[in-house]
Amino acid sequence: MSFHETPVVRMARDGRMRLTHGPIDLILTAEGPAEAARDALRRAHEAFEPVLHELCAELPRLRAAHGPAPRGAVARRMQNATDLFAPAFVTPMAAVAGSVADHVLAAMLVPGHGLTRAHINNGGDIALWTAAKPLRLSICEDPIIRAPGGRAEIGPDDGIGGVATSGWRGRSHSLGIADAVTVLARDAALADVAATLIANAVDLPGHPAVTRARACDLSPDSDLGALAVTTGVGRLTASEAREALAKGHALAQNYISRGLIRAACLALAGERTALGDTITEITEEEALHA
Repeated sequence: MSFHETPVVRMARDGRMRLTHGPIDLILTAEGPAEAARDALRRAHEAFEPVLHELCAELPRLRAAHGPAPRGAVARRMQNATDLFAPAFVTPMAAVAGSVADHVLAAMLVPGHGLTRAHINNGGDIALWTAAKPLRLSICEDPIIRAPGGRAEIGPDDGIGGVATSGWRGRSHSLGIADAVTVLARDAALADVAATLIANAVDLPGHPAVTRARACDLSPDSDLGALAVTTGVGRLTASEAREALAKGHALAQNYISRGLIRAACLALAGERTALGDTITEITEEEALHA
C-alpha cells in the first residue's frame, strides 16, 4: 500500500483560509462581499491542488541555473522571474515561494471577482492586491527578537503586488550575513529573487565572526551545491555592519533603477538602510513601544 499526501485546507473563524501541502503553507485572505470571497477562496484551493506535485516533477531542472524551459505554470513563473536578474547566478528555486503565492492569487483575481482586497502569505513571502484601501505592513529587521525596522503602506496605484524577506537566519540558506532584507516589487516572485540576491550581497568576506559551511553538506539536495553559506554571525561593530549593508544597498539601488523592484529595507546587527519612497523607517522611540 502506498501513501499519497494530499493538500489540506482549514478555515479560521475570521474567514481566512490555510492551505498546506508538504513544505508549502499558505495563509489566504479574501475581502469583499461574502459570496465573492467564498468563490475566490474556492478557486484558490483548486489552483493549489496540483502545485506541489507539478513542482516535484521538475525539481532537477528547477535546482539548476540553466536548462530547458520549465513546463508547469508555477515553474514558468519561477524561471521568468530569475531570468530578469541575469547574469547573476540564481536558480529558479529562488523564486519558488513568491511564485506559488502569485499563482494562487491570480486564481482568485479572475475578471469580475468582486473582491476589494486579497493577499496570500507563503511563509513571509506575500502576494497582494488591493482595489482601494491601502495595505499596511510592518517590516521586521530581526527574525529572532522580531524587532520592527520599518513600515510600508501599499495603495492600489503603487505598482506593488509582492513582498519578500530573506536573510541568513531565514528558511533558506544565504551566501550573505543580512539579518533581514525585505523587498517590495510588482509581484511576489520578483520580490523573492531580489531579496535573496540582495541578502547574498550583504557580506564581509573572510570576517572571523562569520562561520560558513558548504550548502550541500547542510542540505544534500540544495540548489547551491558546494557554495559556502552562512551558519553563524558573531559580534560586529556598527561600522562593519554599515560596510556590509552598503554592498546590499548598492545592489538594491541597481534593481530599482532597472525597474525590477520598488523598494527595499536591509538590516544587520542593529543597523539598517532603506530605499524607495514606499518604506518608512521607524524611530528608536517607536521601536521601543512596538
